[in-house]
This record gives sequence, structure tokens and C-alpha cells, in this order.
Amino acid sequence: MIKTFIDKLLGKKDGAAGTRAAAARRRFGKREEVPASVHGIDPQLVDKRAFEVVRTLQEAGYEAYIVGGAVRDLLLGLKPKDFDVATNATPEEVKGLFRRAFIIGKRFRIVHVVYGRGREHDVIEVSTFRAYLDNAAAEQVKGNEKTSKAQLAGMQHAVDASGRVLRDNVWGPQEEDAARRDFSVNAMYYDPQTQVVVDYHKGIQDANARVLRMIGDAAARYREDPVRIIRAVRFAAKLSPLGFELEPKTARPLLASEHLLQDVPQSRLFDEMLKLLQTGHALATIAQLKKLGLERGIYPLLDVVVERAEVPLVHAALADTDRRVAEGKAVAPSFLLACVLWQDVQTGWQRRLDAGEHAFPALQDAIDAVFEQRIGDVSGRGKLAADMREIWVMQPRFDKRSGNTPFSMVAHIRFRAGFDFLRLRADTGEVREGLVEWWQEFSLTDDARRHDLLAQAREEARQQQRKAQPAARRVPKAPVPQAADEGDEQPAAGHDMEAGEAGLEGAAPKKRRRRRRKPAGGAGAAGEGASGAPEA
Repeated sequence: MIKTFIDKLLGKKDGAAGTRAAAARRRFGKREEVPASVHGIDPQLVDKRAFEVVRTLQEAGYEAYIVGGAVRDLLLGLKPKDFDVATNATPEEVKGLFRRAFIIGKRFRIVHVVYGRGREHDVIEVSTFRAYLDNAAAEQVKGNEKTSKAQLAGMQHAVDASGRVLRDNVWGPQEEDAARRDFSVNAMYYDPQTQVVVDYHKGIQDANARVLRMIGDAAARYREDPVRIIRAVRFAAKLSPLGFELEPKTARPLLASEHLLQDVPQSRLFDEMLKLLQTGHALATIAQLKKLGLERGIYPLLDVVVERAEVPLVHAALADTDRRVAEGKAVAPSFLLACVLWQDVQTGWQRRLDAGEHAFPALQDAIDAVFEQRIGDVSGRGKLAADMREIWVMQPRFDKRSGNTPFSMVAHIRFRAGFDFLRLRADTGEVREGLVEWWQEFSLTDDARRHDLLAQAREEARQQQRKAQPAARRVPKAPVPQAADEGDEQPAAGHDMEAGEAGLEGAAPKKRRRRRRKPAGGAGAAGEGASGAPEA
């Protein structure tokens, strides 16, 4: 009896109840409030818009904190690129507090609070604290008399038999919200007004030790959401320059859990692949995949990227993407994937040309085959495919530097993307540097200089044609009073793209039709080029 009384005083429980309480403590951790004198965050690094969102929510009577990777970066003395806020207010309550706020998402309902307009606008993402859901927790929430009807509706099929979380729009307390996050360094909450960091899972210690540790049992967390496998790789690549490494218990189950990704929708895997490649650490990500034994099997197109990472054009594209992200410039998935799959387009195009197909239809068929084989039916393919197609179709047109083609090219909405692609090809030796320099100047100069550049391109084409002729046929032409044959000025190889056909570099020129010479003074004495316009 005395022991029972003491246990009650100490908060201990017997049997299954005590086991559940102990499990809950391990799962949800212990709340620690760390003051500024200990964590050392510089408040000047906090975005003023994020501060304003937190203050507005707190003044309305809600809890609100900066959360996630922003807190981790602040602890490391870095200026975060993005600031997220977590609160106990529901999305509808958050939306009602701000003039420009929008509820988005289906699987995760969050609020975007927007400041500014146009390209200069900022978005602060606000999420509601969510309950931690595994099978046991789901049953516990359902059995709680205080659980609302809305939450019960959200619990339907929330977790499957294997432990995979299907839906988690169930609101909960802060300690459960922290437990459902993946890594300890991403599960801290910072109040910019009091400058206190709330830490449930020793995230500050892990940040100081440069350890990337999964909260709870790693294998179970990968079963809950297999995409955490990809996130583990992404964060390991992102934080590796700062000395972070995956904790052994976090890294060990990765390879054995890879098969779980087969049940993830392809569109979500495609989006996660783009995050791997477009967050500024593409080359480091590929190194991590190889290090962890995950270079194959996550997603078919990612397998191709890893396999071709050392191909000059692909490596240059990955490095260029990392550079642009570091400089705060925009990156487009269409450009990077166009570089990765250009090899397939060239191979398929050449095979069709060898089979006797016309150049332009052959190119279009080769592109269609690449989309079908490598990309398939994924979210966003429509715009993605259109942008990639335009980049590829432009490449042979860059060889045509005559007529109106150059003018229409520089006016094209995708000219810059196509030109940047051409520049990477030149950097890797696929095309000559002079061609890139010509287009660079043509795109930036005035019309008078453009006509000079066109004349220069025509002269270069004549010289290349003379060099291509057999030595025996290099006979100087004697001046004659008769009209010159049509077609004396041959287009460079591949220049008939605009007429519906695009030849490969080095293709044979068109055959000329011989015409009988007419008596002096007859029709045609003025002389015309192949285009029907007087020769320059």
C-alpha cells in the first residue's frame, strides 16, 4: 500500500498503463526551453515577415513559432532561405488573420501568407500542429471523448496495416507535432519574441555534434512514410558541407527499406527527385546516393541521372544548377532533364535518319519516344515536355544563320533556355565555341550589326563548302556573261529545319537541279540565290 501511494506521488503507473506512458515519453520526448544565452541565435537573421506572422498569431491568442530547417540554420549561424511557422491555430483561423492568405494542399493543408507582389513577393508557410499517428496512436485518438467529429473524419484510413501514414490532417499538441517530424535538427521551435528555442528531441545537441538523427525507430519511420528515405539523402547531401553525417542507426535501414518506395505515387517520387537535383546540392546528392548504396532503385529517371553524372554535358548541367541556386537564380527542371536525356534524343534521331526518315519528323518521333520511355505520365509533364521539346528542336536551328531564322530565334520565348543549352554543349566540346559567340552577339546587338553578322555567316558557309569539295573539283570559275545557276550558295548542313526538316550536323547538301544555259541577255541575267532573293 505504501509503495502504491509513493508510485502515485511520483506519477508511476502499473502494468500496461505504465508501459504506454513510458512509450509516450520516449516517442514525444521531454520539452526543454533553451534561452538565447545558451543557443546563441542572432535575432538579426530572422526574416521580418516571419516575425510579423508569429507576432500576429500570438497577439490573437495562439501559440506560434518559427519551425524546422529555419531554426536549424539559425543555430548554425546561417541566414535561412525559407521561414516556416507552426501554430495551434487551424488553417481557417490563420487565414482569417491575414489580408493575403491562402489555404493550399490536400494531403497537408497549410496556409501561405503572401507579402509583396510579382517576382519580389515573399511567402511564409504556416502549418497547424499535427497529431503523431501510428496504429496505436490512431486508435487512442479515436477513443478519446474529446476528439471532434472533424478529427474523427480525418482519421479514416489514416494509417494502413504496415504502419504507413496515409492522412495526417489531425490536429494535435506541440509535442506530438515535434514527434511526427523526421530529424531531430528539424524538430525545434523558435519564438522570435522571447528568443526561446523549444526542443523535445535534443536537436540542439545533434546540431552542435553535426549529427543527422531520425526521431524514433528509423525503420518504423521509413515505413510510415517511405519518402523519408529520399529526404534522408537530401538532408545528408545538403548538410555534408557543414560536417553533418547520418547517424548509423538512421543510415542502416535505408537500403533495406528502399522497396517501400514502390508503393509511393510516381508523381510524388518525380517531385522528390526534382528536389534532390534542384536544391543546390545535386552533385553532393549523387555522391550520397552512391555512398549509401541507393544509386539505383529509387526512381528510374534518377537512375539515369546518377548513371550519366560523369557525362560531360550532364555533369556541367548539374554543376550549373548548383551554381545558380547558390546565386539565388531560378532553375527549371526542363533544362536539367533536357541535358540528361539529350543523349537519348540524338541516338533515336540518328537511328531514324539512317532508316531514311525525313529529318524533322524523325526528330519529333525521337523526342516522343524519349518522353514515353524515360518520363511517362507524371504530374506536370505537359508543360515540362513542351519546354524540353522546344530546347531540343532549337539546337539544329542554331546552325541556320541565314534568312529570317536568326531574327525569329532571338524573339522566341525559350531562346535563352535553348541558347544556354547550346553554350553547355560548346563548353563540353559538342559544338564549336564560335557558333555560341555568334549567337551571343546577334542576340544583343542592333539590326545593322546583325546584318553584318549574317554576311559573315554566309562567307563562313561558302568557305566550309569549298573545303568539303573534292580537290579534283576545286576549279576556279571563269566569269561568264550568262546567269549563274540557281543554288550557287548552298545552305549549311541542317539549315532546312524551318522548312519542316532539320538535318544533323555534317549532312549532305541538297542536290542542285541543272538548268540549261540561256543565250546572253535572256531571262535570269540578274542572278538569284537559292532563296529567290538577289545575292549579296
